[in-house]
Amino acid sequence: MNVAIIGTGYVGLTTGVALAFLGHRVTCFDVDEAKVVSLKAGKSPIYEPHLDELMELASPNLVFTTDARAALENADVVFIAVGTPSLPDGNPNLSYLKSAAHLIGTHISNPFVVIVNKSTVPIGSGNWVESLVRDAYRVRGSDRTRFSVASNPEFLREGSALSDMLYADRVVVGSDEPEALEVLRRLYQPLLEQTFESPHFLRRPEGFRAVPFLTSDLQSAELIKYAANAFLALKISFINEIAELSEKVGADIQHVARGIGLDSRIGNRFLQAGIGWGGSCFGKDTAALIATGKEYGLNMQITEAARSVNFRQRIRMVEILLSELKILKGRKIGILGLAFKPFTDDLRDAPAHEIATKLIDRGAKVVGFDPVANGRARIEWKSLELELVDSAESVFDEADAVILVTEWPEFRTLDFEALAPKMKQKLVLDGRGLMDGKALSAAGIRLLTLGRSNR
Repeated sequence: MNVAIIGTGYVGLTTGVALAFLGHRVTCFDVDEAKVVSLKAGKSPIYEPHLDELMELASPNLVFTTDARAALENADVVFIAVGTPSLPDGNPNLSYLKSAAHLIGTHISNPFVVIVNKSTVPIGSGNWVESLVRDAYRVRGSDRTRFSVASNPEFLREGSALSDMLYADRVVVGSDEPEALEVLRRLYQPLLEQTFESPHFLRRPEGFRAVPFLTSDLQSAELIKYAANAFLALKISFINEIAELSEKVGADIQHVARGIGLDSRIGNRFLQAGIGWGGSCFGKDTAALIATGKEYGLNMQITEAARSVNFRQRIRMVEILLSELKILKGRKIGILGLAFKPFTDDLRDAPAHEIATKLIDRGAKVVGFDPVANGRARIEWKSLELELVDSAESVFDEADAVILVTEWPEFRTLDFEALAPKMKQKLVLDGRGLMDGKALSAAGIRLLTLGRSNR
C-alpha cells in the first residue's frame, strides 16, 4: 500500500520506518526542513535503539519530504502523528492536528483513503478531523475521493519502540466503517501474522506467533489509549505510595512489590518504586483524561491522585537530601541521568529537570550527566543553571551527594572504590532502586534507596 505519515516525531518516524520495513511504500512528511535533510541522509534526529539500522533496511520503500502534495496525493492510508502537547488547562493543543487535517483534505486524491489518528487525541477527535478534512476537500470542488477516519492508538515505549511495533502485544483499530477496518487489517497483516523475516539486530521473541487485532468503534479506540496510560500511571504511583510507607515501617519495597506482583491479577510490571514517571505520554494523557471528565461533569479522582503522588516523588528527592545534608546552599549535588527513562534522549517532563531546578533554587550547585541526552540538554535546558559534564565519574567530583535519576545500566557498574575518595560527602540517593548496596558500602559510600528504611 501507499502510506503517508504526517509528522516524524517518535511515533510517526517509528511507525513509518516499521511499515516500510514490512514492505509498504511509505512517505513521511514534516515541515521541519532540517529534520527531513537529516532523515534523507539516513540519520535519525532522535535516539532510539536500532532506528538508524532499520531505516537503512527499509530505505527502498521509504521517502522523506517537506512537500505535502507529494506525500498525500497517492496515499491509500494517511497516518496523523503530530504532537498534541498539553495546554495550561490540561486539554491537548490540537492546532497541529487541525493543520494536518487541512493538508489531507487539500491533497488526497485516491478513490478511497483511510485517515488514521495515530496521535493521542481526545474522545470525539475522529469526528472533528473528518469534518475538517471534508471542509478542506469541498473547497477543491471535487467528489472523486471517499475517505474514512479511524483511530489506531500507539502503545510504544521509548527505548523499545521498534520491538513494541514489530512484536506488539495488540493492534487496536477503531472505525465506524467496516471498509476502513479491512484496509488497516491488510496493512498490518505481515505484523499480525508475523510473516516477515525479523532483522538480525531485533530478533523475534522466542515463541512469538501472532498479534491480536482488536476492532472497535471510533470513540472506544480513542478512550482505550487514555485508559491504558492512566492505569499504568496509577500502578507506578501506587507502588511509590507504598514505598513511602515501607520507609516508615521498616519494610523493603522490592520485597513488597515482588510479593504482590506474583499475584496474576496484579502482575509485576510497572511496580518498580522510584522517582516516578515522566516523558510525553503519562503526564499529558492523564491531564487530558481529567479534562475530558470535567467536560462531562465527572471528577476523575483516581487519575488525579495518581498525578499528585507522582509529582510529589520529585519533591521528596529534594526533601530527603535536605534532611541528610541539613543545608543545601553551597552544596554540590550530582545527577546521574537526565532523560526521563533509559535508552532514549527524550527530556520532555524529565524528573531530572524539576529536581535540578528545585536544588538550584535552594542554592545548590548541580552537575549532571546522561549517556545520550547531554547534547539535547545543552540545547533544550540552556536556561537551567545545570553544569553538564562528559562522564558519570565527573558527577562525583567534590560532590556532597549524588542522585541517580535515570536507571541507565552502566551506572550500576561504576568503579565506586575509585569514586568514593573524590566525593566531599559519601552519599548516594538511588531514585530507581538500581544500585548495588554491597558495592557502595564496600567503597564507604552511604546509599539511600526509596522504599527502604535505610537504617
